[in-house]
Amino acid sequence: MRHIPGIDVRTYVGKEILPVAEELSGLRQAVFRDWPYLYEGDRSYERDYLAAYAASPRSVCVVARDDSGRAVGASTGMPLADEGEVFRRPFEEHGVAPDDVFYFGESVLLAPWRGRGIGHVFFDAREAHARDAGAFRWTAFCSVRREPGDPRKPANHHRNDAFWLGRGYKPVIDLSCTLSWKEIGADAATPHTLDFWMRELDRESA
Repeated sequence: MRHIPGIDVRTYVGKEILPVAEELSGLRQAVFRDWPYLYEGDRSYERDYLAAYAASPRSVCVVARDDSGRAVGASTGMPLADEGEVFRRPFEEHGVAPDDVFYFGESVLLAPWRGRGIGHVFFDAREAHARDAGAFRWTAFCSVRREPGDPRKPANHHRNDAFWLGRGYKPVIDLSCTLSWKEIGADAATPHTLDFWMRELDRESA
């Protein structure tokens, strides 16, 4: 695994995720408040979401900490077969068996630590775990779809498409799901479309 100066990276599997769940929840809510998610934050949802990861024996959570031991980023994944129906069904309807897919959840990283290669470490660690966890053919994740002209988009926002393409992932046409969450300042949750990206999992590490 790549070494990032000033960062300690550790991997937690299955029930080992429980002790770091609070840190992961805090990171998710802090990072997802920004564009493009604009997530208000929901403690009940966070608790249920992280409990599902802890309940999957082959789930993974990769946590990056600074020299003080503070969690500054985290990344998760689990077999798609262990995910909720909202994630599984689009793959099934697309002719992809959930048992063949290891699904990546979030990668969240506080702004001061971006651009240092930690995103690559998160992908390296999760792909390595997927190789060890079973005979998965694919790895996949999703990204929220936003209108290009949305006035809430910050002028300095940079999409991650080039990074994902560089990792070998490609967006899959007509493969998406719908999730609802409450945006900042909204009175109620609203539906959002998320598009899936996939790549074939090489059996040997790069």
